Amino acid sequence: MEPKDEKTLVSATVVPADNLANVEAANNVEAHRMNLSEADDAAAFVAGFHGEIDPKEAARVRRKIDWNLLPLMMILYFVQFSDKTTLGSSSILGIKTSNHLTTSQYNWLGTIFYLSYLIFEWPQSLALQRFPAGKWMAGNIIIWGVVVTCQAACNSFAGLFVCRLIMGICEGTITAGFLIVTSMFYTHIEATRRVGFWFLMNGTAQIISGLIAFGVYHIDADKIAPWRVFMIIFGLITLVVGVCFWIFIPDSPMKARFLTHEEKIIAIERLRGHNSGIENKTWKKEQFIEALTDWKPWAFAIFAALDNVPNSLTNQSSLIIKSFGFTTEQTTLLGCVSGVIEILTIYSATWIIKKVPNCRGIVGAAYFIPNIVGSIMIIALPWSNKGGLLCGIYLTGLGTSGFVLALSWCAATNTGHTKKTTTNAMLLIGYCVGNLVAPQMWLAKYSPRYYVPWGIILACYIVCPLIMLAIAWALWRENKRRDRLTATGEIVSEKYYDEQGEEIDPTFLDITDRVNMSYRYPL
Repeated sequence: MEPKDEKTLVSATVVPADNLANVEAANNVEAHRMNLSEADDAAAFVAGFHGEIDPKEAARVRRKIDWNLLPLMMILYFVQFSDKTTLGSSSILGIKTSNHLTTSQYNWLGTIFYLSYLIFEWPQSLALQRFPAGKWMAGNIIIWGVVVTCQAACNSFAGLFVCRLIMGICEGTITAGFLIVTSMFYTHIEATRRVGFWFLMNGTAQIISGLIAFGVYHIDADKIAPWRVFMIIFGLITLVVGVCFWIFIPDSPMKARFLTHEEKIIAIERLRGHNSGIENKTWKKEQFIEALTDWKPWAFAIFAALDNVPNSLTNQSSLIIKSFGFTTEQTTLLGCVSGVIEILTIYSATWIIKKVPNCRGIVGAAYFIPNIVGSIMIIALPWSNKGGLLCGIYLTGLGTSGFVLALSWCAATNTGHTKKTTTNAMLLIGYCVGNLVAPQMWLAKYSPRYYVPWGIILACYIVCPLIMLAIAWALWRENKRRDRLTATGEIVSEKYYDEQGEEIDPTFLDITDRVNMSYRYPL
């Protein structure tokens, strides 16, 4: 870090607390006094810092953050996806027979997971703001691992039902917590790429769980049911990862043990103007109300609900592929292909976002086109065309990147910590609603073609890209409106100062995007 000329810095950033009116008159700005306790926690940490961050140092610190956060976050996301989809993999390993499950009961095991997720998502989001985020997530992960392991001991619908219910409660912390942690350490563009990195582990999980399912299928079922071994393996892995998460994942940049004090300042300072804030433990009613009355969170929530109706294929795809006439062994291996497709699509979409600024809506919408084609193929092709039907199934996996982009996009377009956690919760509640209702459409009377479920899925694939394009267009219009108002002087420049007269950067004010008219929405 190379300090600037001290005189220049003082005249630019330090103002006597009783002289704000003079600043306002002299510079045609509206000056405000704010207690540091009301601002983002990072504001207090870097208060009094007057320096310029060396870009090379900033890049070095970012790489250090990557190496200390991303590997464990990616492993955990792999584990949580594997755990919640153990039901789908176990469906061809004997879980329905061992527990005497009807088609309706099997569908309810998928529904109850997301019903409990839905009910507890808001309390979990509150807890993530109130308590240390890393520790709260780790505690839930450990409980989750115990419950996944306990599924191996179940012999009835009731036992599996209780286990899936508890898993849904704990799941509510993972994606919401990951979004909070990611937004603490990365700029908007960086966050989109990092969300893609840990989300592509869903595809990795499909590959590895498919290979594990293939392996345990050959276990002597007279000694122990293969699906029970499958549950034990993933339950124990989850427990180990949960303990590691407790030890190694920091609650914020200010508490990151792998960073020196100077590196913590660099980690925070490099986010100026490129982030929507780091952390504030105070729940603010006005931000909560703004989140509920703003159109953006609702648009993302509706998108998430519709986009995740097709996600019911997670628990159905193995059964559908097997119904094409493939053996159980072939089905476990063919399921791995979907994982490869998901990895490639998420990686390519986030790479495009990095190279082409402000194109989230267009890229997300474009990736839905193969989904639409695949759904039409499954509905239109004759049942005898097994290869074509299988190809259609694979094509429907290409649109996953739309939801990945929406996750980081939603967090980036809503500022203020309480508003951000609320909007994240709203999006994930939408995610739950889609996953909650979708399993109930896979009724036995629709088999084997399932025209009704596939018709609903096709409709969702058509509406979702339209929603993404509409969000992008509305945000573009709002940015243009703010540019116009600024150019005509209708928006007065605002500056905020702490008790000592130090100017607080807008990034660390913990104010919302509606209040901060200098904020421009990423597209």
